[in-house]
Amino acid sequence: MCELCKGGLNLHPQTRKMAPSRRSFLRGAMASAAGAAFLPAFMTRAAKAQALPVGVGEAGRKTLIKGGYILSQDASVGDFIGDVLIEGSKILQVAPQIDAPDATVIEAAGRVVMPGFIDTHHHQFETSLRSYLPNGIMFADPTREGEPNYLDDILGKFSMVYRPQDVYIAQLFGGLSQLDAGVTTVLDVSQIHHSPEHSNAVIEGMRAVGRRGVFGYFEGYGDDLQYPQDARRIRNEYFGSDDQLLTMLMGGEAYLPNVNPLDLWNMGKELDLMVGLHVVGSLGMREVMDNLIPHYTDKHLFIHMTGMSDAAWERARDVGAHISLSVPIEMQMRHGQPPIQKAIDMGMAPSLSVDVECTMTADFFTQMRSAITWQRALANQAALENGPENAPALLSVREVLEFATINGAKGLRLDHKTGSLTPGKEADIILLDATALNVAPLNNAPGAVVTLMERSNVETVLVAGQIKKWQGALVGQDIAALRDQIIASRDYLFEAAGVEVPLFD
Repeated sequence: MCELCKGGLNLHPQTRKMAPSRRSFLRGAMASAAGAAFLPAFMTRAAKAQALPVGVGEAGRKTLIKGGYILSQDASVGDFIGDVLIEGSKILQVAPQIDAPDATVIEAAGRVVMPGFIDTHHHQFETSLRSYLPNGIMFADPTREGEPNYLDDILGKFSMVYRPQDVYIAQLFGGLSQLDAGVTTVLDVSQIHHSPEHSNAVIEGMRAVGRRGVFGYFEGYGDDLQYPQDARRIRNEYFGSDDQLLTMLMGGEAYLPNVNPLDLWNMGKELDLMVGLHVVGSLGMREVMDNLIPHYTDKHLFIHMTGMSDAAWERARDVGAHISLSVPIEMQMRHGQPPIQKAIDMGMAPSLSVDVECTMTADFFTQMRSAITWQRALANQAALENGPENAPALLSVREVLEFATINGAKGLRLDHKTGSLTPGKEADIILLDATALNVAPLNNAPGAVVTLMERSNVETVLVAGQIKKWQGALVGQDIAALRDQIIASRDYLFEAAGVEVPLFD
């Protein structure tokens, strides 16, 4: 008898198909039934959804996030399977087991529990222009005649026709999209301040999202422009306190025509604000930034920092300035090589930022993977060419998680509030599904977050203790209605700019 037949299978040569005998069929059915008893619950029946807890984040209310894989981003707290206890908006305790009988319980078994991602540079007003510039670079190139570019088309054409209502819906829709992806804090670099009404629309859009953010007051254009002097009104009207969900940063670009950057930097000092600016070598900024070296301070946030001199880097390090890297965009749009290795060599702790959605996604899984693969590509090639002993150390998943969380908080001067699961800090927390098809079985929590996960794994999001996303869906948002609004805004912008939507170009 053939081996297949011994196993209970009858081979039919006429059809070359294998059909089970009655005995083997019954035996297999019994085995399947017995085996099902030992399968995990999620394999045999639909998981029971936990109802949205009511009152979470309210003053005096306790919430216990129970049984998750804790990635605290705080060495004094550590990482373990355990619990996070929240009272109101703040983290009260993080430990392997917490007894809190009076707390509302959020079951986190099978979930990575960690601080939300922090984006230190995002042009949210461009949400309406998503994917318009997938092949574009920053400036015109004679070898790409007729191709749209960022400076001429996005800033020089589209941004000029934005109305306040276009600004508002772009801010709201883009902010909610990032919140859905686990980004709980953003620095919005809003170069759309054509009038005080435009500035108000940026702030109101950020408020409507309900996440932590830094309003970046950068330039605008047109007859109604009140930049930079309107910074005083905005500071007094909206940001009289620094102890709120939204704070302010002064834009201090060094490339604006007829504007002395020191005037902008001094206004930031007058208003007790951080100062942020793009630092891009391919725009010829090296000499300008060298001339400004004596004026760098610990309140400066330098975005990109491509192509700068050693003297500029040394001064930035010595004074404690912060570096924000947008690795995918820097590679895609000809900013120059992302200086991630330079920052590491200088002993600096950079953060990550998404930059522009007209060209690249704003989720942080893309940012982390781009950063780690870029650095490791350079280091691995150096090891192959010069020997491992002469190559830079390889960036680890834990280090890139720091870039995406606590480093961003430090760069925005918010690390006293967010960036880690530390008792006393605000409860900006995300729960990532590690039981999902693209992750299970979980063997390394930080590795899974950086190398396997994407936005669909972001299951629950809390900001200042309040639930903003619950088990896969944003809370209290009519996404369909908002989508209609941003499509209508997109239609207006393209018509006003005299550009056709390049749907299949």
